Amino acid sequence: MPELDLVIRARRVLTADGGRAHSVGVHDARIVTLAPYDAGLSAARVVTLDDDEVLLPGLVDSHVHVNEPGRTEWEGFASATRAAAAGGVTTIIDMPLNSIPPTTDVAALEVKRKTATGQTFVDVGFWGGAVPGNVADLRGLHEAGVFGFKCFLLPSGVDEFPHLEPADLELAVREARSLEALMIVHAEESHAIDNAPPAHGRSYQDFLASRPRGAENLAIAQLIELARWTGCRVHVLHLSSSDALPMIRSARRDGVRLTVETCPHYLTLVAEEIADGATQFKCCPPIRESANRDLLWEGLADGTIDCVVSDHSPCTPDLKQFDIGDFGQAWGGISSLQVGLPAVWTEARRRGHALTDVVRWMAEAPARQTGLVHKGRIDVGCAADFCVFAPDESFVVDVGRLHHKNAVTPYSGHHLTGVVRSTWLRGEPIDITDEPRGRLLSRGEA
Repeated sequence: MPELDLVIRARRVLTADGGRAHSVGVHDARIVTLAPYDAGLSAARVVTLDDDEVLLPGLVDSHVHVNEPGRTEWEGFASATRAAAAGGVTTIIDMPLNSIPPTTDVAALEVKRKTATGQTFVDVGFWGGAVPGNVADLRGLHEAGVFGFKCFLLPSGVDEFPHLEPADLELAVREARSLEALMIVHAEESHAIDNAPPAHGRSYQDFLASRPRGAENLAIAQLIELARWTGCRVHVLHLSSSDALPMIRSARRDGVRLTVETCPHYLTLVAEEIADGATQFKCCPPIRESANRDLLWEGLADGTIDCVVSDHSPCTPDLKQFDIGDFGQAWGGISSLQVGLPAVWTEARRRGHALTDVVRWMAEAPARQTGLVHKGRIDVGCAADFCVFAPDESFVVDVGRLHHKNAVTPYSGHHLTGVVRSTWLRGEPIDITDEPRGRLLSRGEA
């Protein structure tokens, strides 16, 4: 065994065999040994965690809208990755919108990489975008290292990233299949939304009616059949409708290559508790009813839903239209990157789930889905990315202490359990007041 750079000793280390006492030895940014707690390993630096702290792998958040360049006043690489680090997240994958230009060709990817260089406190990868007319650009993006391609099946909310109609969707999916690439999809069917009552006014129930479950269910059914025909790997983004779970289970039994994510807000918030005019809760698809939330948790427990990621989609406060509280006019997006872990853990623990479950959903599964095989786990050979977590400590979310660029979140004032004490990237603690050390990742790297 090489000379160790770091040893972290903890009474609970969440590895594949559960939470046991270990000494974790690190050399050259990798975990090289998992030894007994009292093994007496020596290293240039030895850290012993407090008895109330648990060593988790760094979380992987594969659904983050950084928005830079172009809408940097909404969020940026520096602010987003500070928030990620403060929330125990060591790797994010940036969405191809709402930046300008969107990441729909190699030139735009290069602009985004150049913009991000030197700003990231955690590691950052990039999704490419599939939009009408850019099928010929997908291969170049794939070869340049994007983690897959995102598309919308209805208007995205920004004009520069239009949605795919069924014929264009099939072309893009077939091209992704030829590349053995992942297609990730915002699955709401546009015509179903067009024929729903329009979103308007302060009533949350009226807004909920404007984004019916049926639109999500129909889009997912269409995606399942397209994945079945083509053999493409397809991933359903931000599942909110529990009605879709039976057909997802059926498709999986049939061998369809389908994965599914949901988000903290669908697991922790409920429509019945959202006040009229509270547009900080607006997102698409919407936060649904308590009974729907219960079924999403069942889908997580039985493995139908693979992972939990933030869909961090921030904006400036004025775009939330707080002065009039109009759900039709307000921007739809939830800011939660920094508080996702405690939010999910608070509700998971209440429902009898273990911290190992939360780590599987928020670290291991998104790392596996994106091909980051050395991320999301504490094991020999893996990246020395860690989150030091105090699972029994409680706090109240104070927007003034969040590192998101804009102090807007539906979690403001919520009592949560679980505090991130520190976050480590490649064997070094992240200091969000110092120089950023995050790397820009390409597909397959860790």
